[in-house]
Amino acid sequence: GSGSGGAAAAAAGGPGWRLPGRVLELVFSYLELRELRSCALVCKLWHRVLHGDENSEVWRSLAARCLAEEALRTDILCNVPTYKGKVRAFHHAFSTNDCSRNVYIKKNGFTLHRNPIAQSTDGARTKIGFSEGRHAWEVWWEGPLGTVAVIGIATKRAAMQCQGYVALLGSDDQSWGWNLVDNNLLHNGEVNGSFPQCNNAPKYQIGERIRVILDMEDKTLAFERGYEFLGVAFRGLPKVCLYPAVSAVYGNTEVTLVYLGKPLDG
Repeated sequence: GSGSGGAAAAAAGGPGWRLPGRVLELVFSYLELRELRSCALVCKLWHRVLHGDENSEVWRSLAARCLAEEALRTDILCNVPTYKGKVRAFHHAFSTNDCSRNVYIKKNGFTLHRNPIAQSTDGARTKIGFSEGRHAWEVWWEGPLGTVAVIGIATKRAAMQCQGYVALLGSDDQSWGWNLVDNNLLHNGEVNGSFPQCNNAPKYQIGERIRVILDMEDKTLAFERGYEFLGVAFRGLPKVCLYPAVSAVYGNTEVTLVYLGKPLDG
């Protein structure tokens, strides 16, 4: 590596790898995430310095460099308590390259804005998908839902834009979605029943955070509203790489997605 990465590598080769934790922390705080991943593999001490404290100077300074000030200053990341978690959330946020041409990701790095384009449905996927493990993220709508507002998951092959106002997420066998407007579950172009499965389920309120839980071991997708577990929405998911995704139709509507990490089981 060059620059500070080279300095860390040099320290690893010589007696420097036994530097006090505080000094290592200072060196590490100049590195980027890719370099930190390599450093964590050097020895137990380095791994402990990097991962022992998720609010250490290392993660604090990395967060300051890669996160927009707005993301750190507002309550977007209020459910991500540590700086390491905030950095991870940013790396799992909406992709600016893997979305409909009619949406853009705002400066905060976490919020999608749909431009007012007539007769178009527009979606976005996150930068990173999952083929194993258990993962949770929050999604919330700011601004009107319109006739279709779908949250869920998609493979890399699912379309992120189409003509008309439709439930794009769930319109084929490459995606699974929950339409917050009519509470329908959608997959393969079909309605898979309503969700949550209870009488008079409350309608989604703007700004309400929905927690999405993907379990690639059990191959299930589940949802929570507030701190209420709504149940499993989809079972038998395929063992492929699945990405958090949304699709929207309303002009100037905004959707925020924040990756939380492993779900906390209540």
